[in-house]
Amino acid sequence: MEKTRKWRWGINRWFVLAFIILGFIAARLWPPVLPDIRLPAEVIFHIGNFGWTNTMTAMVIADVILLIIALIVRRAANSKDMIPRGFSGAVEALLEVIHNLTETTAGRWTRTIFPFFATITMLVLVANWTELIPGVNSIGLIEKAAVGQPGFAVVQSFLGPTLTPEKGEYTLVPLVRTLSTDLNFTVALALISIFMTQVVGLRALGPKYLGKFWNVGGFFKRPIFGVIDFGVGILELVSEFSKILSFSFRLFGNIFAGSVLLFVIGTLVPVFAQSVFLMLEFFVGAIQAIIFGMLTMVFMSQATQGHGDHEEEHA
Repeated sequence: MEKTRKWRWGINRWFVLAFIILGFIAARLWPPVLPDIRLPAEVIFHIGNFGWTNTMTAMVIADVILLIIALIVRRAANSKDMIPRGFSGAVEALLEVIHNLTETTAGRWTRTIFPFFATITMLVLVANWTELIPGVNSIGLIEKAAVGQPGFAVVQSFLGPTLTPEKGEYTLVPLVRTLSTDLNFTVALALISIFMTQVVGLRALGPKYLGKFWNVGGFFKRPIFGVIDFGVGILELVSEFSKILSFSFRLFGNIFAGSVLLFVIGTLVPVFAQSVFLMLEFFVGAIQAIIFGMLTMVFMSQATQGHGDHEEEHA
């Protein structure tokens, strides 16, 4: 009879126990220090007059990870085995779910909208999950703390200079900071999303799409309703700008708050409790990526449908 392979807790539990022991030893040798929490990204070096920030490093890392994922999936798709397995199968399953959602909502505009939905979701997903990588937000340059900011003492170890919880005049500037905690990234992504929504709307409806925001056709035919339609158009224009704010601060606020939570828990209970919150941030990062991409898809789908279409259906 063929034997089935099972996950044996009696053997694999030693790996879990080893990580707990190593975490306890590391917390004793290098006590965790609450980093200096700042809203703007920190500059780690200059290229001429241009300051390179730690979130730019995270952006490069996220782009490289996405390229590697694309190459892995492409290699699996070109292989003789037509059934994707493992990591490539998981990525294909995610893209298939995204495609089905787009097809259900956008219909014949799926080929146009799907690339934006998939790209934004994958980019934000990788950017959010970089905070789960060991060393992100915790390995960096030791610099003097700003005036009025709390500082810590520095000690020498076989790994180099490290900070201690004792009071001093130094702080840590991380080399890599989670990309989504930089408001510049979230605002830029929101601008791209809203701008391409207008492009898709113009492509679908032509100049008639602009009548959604500047509707003066009913001033003389229906004066009262014409004024109402004009006011609704102004509100539609305002709502497009408000989408930029909601997109930007929703993603930024959730991920930045999650990073602060990990900092605090990692400082208070450094051995085991942070693992629970790492799993929480895993799901929060995934949910925020899907929400950002799905809202973009929905707004693009709505832009392909004019108000006249609804009126004709009602008639």
